[in-house]
Amino acid sequence: MTNPRIAIAHDYITQRGGAERVVLALTRMFPDAVLYTTLYNAETTYPEFRDVEIVTSPLNRVRFLRTHHRAALPLLAWASSRVRVDADVLVASSSGWAHGFRNSGRKLVYCHSPARWLYRSDDYLGGEAHRSLVGWILAALTPALSRWDKRAAATADRYLANSTVIAERIKRAYGIDAEVVFPPFGVSPDGLLEPLADIEEWAADGYYLVVSRLMPYKNVDQAIEAVRGRSDKLLIVGAGPLDEQLQAQAPENVRIVSDVGDRQLRWAYRHARAVIAPSFEDFGLTPLEAGVFGKPVAALRAGGYLDSVVEGRSGVFFDEARAADIARALDELEAHEWDAEGIVEHAASFGEAHFHAKIAAVIEEMTEEDERRHA
Repeated sequence: MTNPRIAIAHDYITQRGGAERVVLALTRMFPDAVLYTTLYNAETTYPEFRDVEIVTSPLNRVRFLRTHHRAALPLLAWASSRVRVDADVLVASSSGWAHGFRNSGRKLVYCHSPARWLYRSDDYLGGEAHRSLVGWILAALTPALSRWDKRAAATADRYLANSTVIAERIKRAYGIDAEVVFPPFGVSPDGLLEPLADIEEWAADGYYLVVSRLMPYKNVDQAIEAVRGRSDKLLIVGAGPLDEQLQAQAPENVRIVSDVGDRQLRWAYRHARAVIAPSFEDFGLTPLEAGVFGKPVAALRAGGYLDSVVEGRSGVFFDEARAADIARALDELEAHEWDAEGIVEHAASFGEAHFHAKIAAVIEEMTEEDERRHA
């Protein structure tokens, strides 16, 4: 099987985030591959997906679900089981659903995390999850969803994890030993820049930058509190269900912007003094995106940041996602003399070419196994 037919899958394509950037990297690696997903909203994800052939589940006919994908949670196992793919190898980028898509050939799962709504539901829905309507529905569905999830994982021929901590989580959830393949950083420093409106006056002195979805487990509220009362400025780039709450919380030295394209994001990184990464991330591309611009990061000492941040070389850590801890880390960061070239060199080792090479090697191993089995 010299040139296997490749298809790509992803849970839903309705957001702009690190997982979606990984999918775009896969589409560049396999430009002729069809992309399968449950939901697709061209207005709320990266515009590059418009150039990809995308096949969706029947749920995509419901406009409300395209704009509120978490409301579809009770239906996604059903929808995922009905996605049919005909390919020699399906590369499934999964955080809980795409690993359940059915394929006529082999299945390679690139796992960003086993389902958060099953194994880390408080992080996914927020600390009051058990009191919300969605939380009650999830609690009722958890036994059935857990069984579905484990059956779906068992259909994979190979599992890859995006970080060391996710490999450990896959082992606990499914008993599968997953090889770690780090994702590539998503924003290249090369390309046009476009200033962000109302932020240009901050460029001269710089600012701290948070790039994140505005969800409970991202701890953006703690980053805001960390700069309250300081002369430092904080720019937050992101959107999500906590947008209004965080806008109301933000003091004058904090600004929140959304619907930011890559040109504007490059500008934001270019003029930042440093980046704050306060969430527990499965991997977390933000430190690497900061790194390719030579910017240090203050990151939570947990999750994927343990793989992507080198303390003292590319950033500093704080032990708890609390405002006081973040503020102390910012003081430490400011007191350190950073080598921008060294930061860039570290980030470059997580480039897209390396990611492509690792994925290609695994697919080659899988196809050779098929050839030996059918010889």
